[in-house]
Amino acid sequence: MAKKFVPFNELSMYPNVLVVDCFHPDGLVLSHWRGAPKIEEVHDDTSTGIVLNALEQQLPELEQYQYVTNNHFDIDGFLGVWSLCNPSLALQHQQLLRKMALVGDFRELTLETAEDHLALQLVCWINYVEKERFYAPFASYAPGKNEIRLCISKYQFFLQQFEKALKNPEDYKHDWQEEYEQVLAGMEALRQPSSHIELRENIRLLIVQTPEPLHYYALFSQSAGADMVLSLYNNQRYELEYKYTTWIDCTRKCFPRIDLQPLANQLNRQEDSPYLWRSDKITDTGPILRLTEEKLSKEQRFDHPLNRTIYSSSIAPDELIKIVRRYFEQVYQEVPLKSRWKWEEIRQLNQNLQMKN
Repeated sequence: MAKKFVPFNELSMYPNVLVVDCFHPDGLVLSHWRGAPKIEEVHDDTSTGIVLNALEQQLPELEQYQYVTNNHFDIDGFLGVWSLCNPSLALQHQQLLRKMALVGDFRELTLETAEDHLALQLVCWINYVEKERFYAPFASYAPGKNEIRLCISKYQFFLQQFEKALKNPEDYKHDWQEEYEQVLAGMEALRQPSSHIELRENIRLLIVQTPEPLHYYALFSQSAGADMVLSLYNNQRYELEYKYTTWIDCTRKCFPRIDLQPLANQLNRQEDSPYLWRSDKITDTGPILRLTEEKLSKEQRFDHPLNRTIYSSSIAPDELIKIVRRYFEQVYQEVPLKSRWKWEEIRQLNQNLQMKN
């Protein structure tokens, strides 16, 4: 049975609501958020995957609910909501939707098939329309800055329009083409001799060396086996970022997040530029360690590296890599790989590390 979208802030008005890609105690939760209730037989890495598994398996609980909601708008959350509102069509296109969710949430993609390209094109269409018609994710200029309230208009629009773009993507090429080609150019840059990609499996660190900052979908495209991405650009410009996959309850095994500030302090002791190494808290959806003049806003951190200033460091690339590797090899040497880390476990581990140091 197709569900109807209702605003998250009106949840108390509806007795039976499916809660997608977030959490609320009054409703059936279909979310990969860490700590949110899980239905084990349908759990997946993305919330869209959870919804599609529930539809495919004809989860009996779905029949008890008429409505669906979410407290924010992003690719994964929207596709989960749309799938519950259009179950038959969603199952027809489920592999495409799963790929779109991976691109939108994890920035992971391959471009080996026509369906892979279509997934990227549709994600780029949503991105473009979201920014042009509404506001960019985490935008500081969003009126009122209340995502729960503001995202309603996005859902109302995209729930009406997505099927049209899905069935006739070429009709919307003028919207998705620029970003799509930007991603293709970035992935081509990674194939050039001037770029080098290395996965350090023992600490699940992907090291990407390439001349200039890239679009995230290109930069993270090969990061499925990693928890962190270390980006090194010409002129000794660097960023280290924990992936969103380490914020949620992924099925894949990972290491827990470790506070990046001690690493920043270590780098600052060697840094001889006018700037300081700073890091975001590990509870952020995508904490970044970088050399900077001032902390980035959430909107700037979510935006692509090619759209922000990355300052040159006095630390040579090989030395930077050595320092980062040594830091994580030391802290992870006695830490197991596992899925479903709890925030309590992560906090306790970091407290123990602070006491040792």
